[in-house]
Amino acid sequence: MGMNDTPSGERVHIGFFGRRNVGKSSLVNRITGQELSVVSEVAGTTTDPVYKAMELLPMGPVMIIDTPGFDDEGSLGELRVKKTEQILHKTDVAVLVVDAQEGITQCDSQLLTLFREQDIPYIIVVNKSDLLGEEDRITVPPDASYYDEGWNPVYVSACQNENVQQLKERIASLSAVRDTSRRLAADLVQPLDMIVLVVPIDSAAPKGRLILPQQQTIRDLLEAEAVPVVVRENRLAETLDRLGRKPAMVITDSQVFEEVAAVVPREIPLTSFSILMARYKGLLSAAVQGVAAIDRLQDGDRILIAEGCTHHRQCDDIGTVKIPRFLKKYTGKELLIETSSGIGFPEDLSSYALVIHCGGCMLNEREVRWRMKCAQEEGVPITNYGISIAHMKGILARSIEMFPDIKKLLKEEK
Repeated sequence: MGMNDTPSGERVHIGFFGRRNVGKSSLVNRITGQELSVVSEVAGTTTDPVYKAMELLPMGPVMIIDTPGFDDEGSLGELRVKKTEQILHKTDVAVLVVDAQEGITQCDSQLLTLFREQDIPYIIVVNKSDLLGEEDRITVPPDASYYDEGWNPVYVSACQNENVQQLKERIASLSAVRDTSRRLAADLVQPLDMIVLVVPIDSAAPKGRLILPQQQTIRDLLEAEAVPVVVRENRLAETLDRLGRKPAMVITDSQVFEEVAAVVPREIPLTSFSILMARYKGLLSAAVQGVAAIDRLQDGDRILIAEGCTHHRQCDDIGTVKIPRFLKKYTGKELLIETSSGIGFPEDLSSYALVIHCGGCMLNEREVRWRMKCAQEEGVPITNYGISIAHMKGILARSIEMFPDIKKLLKEEK
């Protein structure tokens, strides 16, 4: 993905689900206009989820996910089913593909139950409809009340390319219900407000570009007609002196929170990219409430530091090096630090005393909320990089002052 492409976390995730050999992959290929997935007469050809980021009109940027068959048997089948269930945690719109000649099966009903339990908008697609007679239609299942939106499937033929456009329009109508009012920072500023962004350039910074939360924040501020000023931490004091007026806000990379807080006058609002991203993804309230667990850590406690993406680890990586170092210095305890990245988030968190998550810029809101829910249901505190660093540096209250409702959740700092 190029640096100007829409990030995966901002795309509508459309998952295609169903039993083996119902034509999911053929249908995905028709919708994308590409031979994205391998198609075969052999059931179960798709063994791993296939992802494709693309523009799909009239929706715009989407992530298409072709999933393995849900009805596989044996140990390999169990693994495929598990992968399918994991995909549901990031699915904004689900498409259940049903075989026209077999109709709704028990496996299909199980998938529909999962959609409803996870509150995922869904469409039922009857594929291979070219094999039906003109008067043939799948009958309404005996328990018609099972279907929230009524019995209104889309009849398509991937083989004949029939009604594919109608299906796209139905998907678009469901994806339109997503909340698009969330903003990273634009709702915090006024036109022509000057916002100073502190961006370190160090060994962990990607060469030739800014990290995604920084890019997204700059874009969001520009859309709000604010004036972002980007500066390295070692030039911050000089920049503030030269601006001629106080900035409306300073947003810093969490790694230099302490240094920046020492330079920025107390009356100027200060926060971090990570905190803004936590608010944007729906994690901020839980992160503020969960961070107090750092003060209760004991020798031998297990801590999970989780990232939503995979990247090459640098010598001073924030997740694997800096935060563990901050924790050891702050707590004085011998802690067992474990890390996860990408889709490798463990569902069983019961053995952890705390989860510290990244900002989640590469994850969509649904997956971030699912990870948060996993922790909360097991009574495990969860926080994020920016909140934890601000807490350990004694500046958390200041960093969330601009969010009064969130600040109410914060216990008095030591």
